[in-house]
Amino acid sequence: MPSRRLYHYLTAMFCCVSLFSANAAHAEQVVVYSARIEQLIKPMFDAFTKDTGIGVKFITDKEGALLARLKAEGKNTPADMLITSDAGNLWEAAREGLLQPVESKILGANIPAYLRDPQNQWFGLSVRARTIIYNTQKVKPSDLSTYEALAEPKWKGRLCLRTSKKVYNQSLVAMMIAEHGEAKTEQIVKGWVANLAIDPLSDETRAMEFVAAGQCDVTLANTYYYGRLMEKNPSLPLAIFWPNQTGTGVHVNISGAGVTRYAHNVPAAIKLLEFLSSEKAQNLFADVNMEYPANPKVKPDPLVAAWGSFKENRINVTTAGELQAEAVKLMDRAGYR
Repeated sequence: MPSRRLYHYLTAMFCCVSLFSANAAHAEQVVVYSARIEQLIKPMFDAFTKDTGIGVKFITDKEGALLARLKAEGKNTPADMLITSDAGNLWEAAREGLLQPVESKILGANIPAYLRDPQNQWFGLSVRARTIIYNTQKVKPSDLSTYEALAEPKWKGRLCLRTSKKVYNQSLVAMMIAEHGEAKTEQIVKGWVANLAIDPLSDETRAMEFVAAGQCDVTLANTYYYGRLMEKNPSLPLAIFWPNQTGTGVHVNISGAGVTRYAHNVPAAIKLLEFLSSEKAQNLFADVNMEYPANPKVKPDPLVAAWGSFKENRINVTTAGELQAEAVKLMDRAGYR
């Protein structure tokens, strides 16, 4: 009998120890839902784990699928953090109540106010510039000036654009609405449509390839797409032009992150978010995708820096979300598909 009691006692102790170990292991892990693919985030997560001992479990998927998943899971979600591209997507996550405010002096010091949510529900972690790409054999830099000027008759049959269905174009038009109002912006977008050489294309790499081939002369693209294409084929007759330099500046957007509303490990999630905004991680986060660091203390990768400096539009990027619905309707009215 004593031996049986001892057996039960030891079994109970073993169960308690196992449960404690499992809970401890859980406490040392943060779960991330990411719309950035594995190769763009894993180096940062590995560095974070090495520095802190906190493991990172991550799931990657498209932005819409991740937002739908967070909504469906509600309080039962395992996710502590959401990482996604475009301020419009982050704004939507906040509007749907999927994120929570974060008070952090580190984040406040590292990320400028115009690159984060006014309620601190999300923070930009890398900056993406949307600019003009032109054929160097057919266009002189002096021919170019602004996004708006691409609506002028001299560009008729010379413009290629990516489809309006992509959030990057929706955000650009949303920012233009904030600057010009709906009526003027609609006239500009109608001018773009009138100047198209071909129907809108499915992606920006194809648009730039059409420009390089001489099927159109100019397009709009995020600079990292340009960087990737030129890395593969540096002989292409393409170059970057920074528009609106005497006005509000180049349209910029972000990739960013926020702590989920029902995060189970808020301290670790905030710690990861702070790490991603740090000088050490910013180089990793931005450089791996040829983006610009959101932390102004960090210099861009030399390859990116070689494209030249530019004045950027400092309207808070949350505007891209707030006016996104209006932008979509406007582009539809203008015939931009």
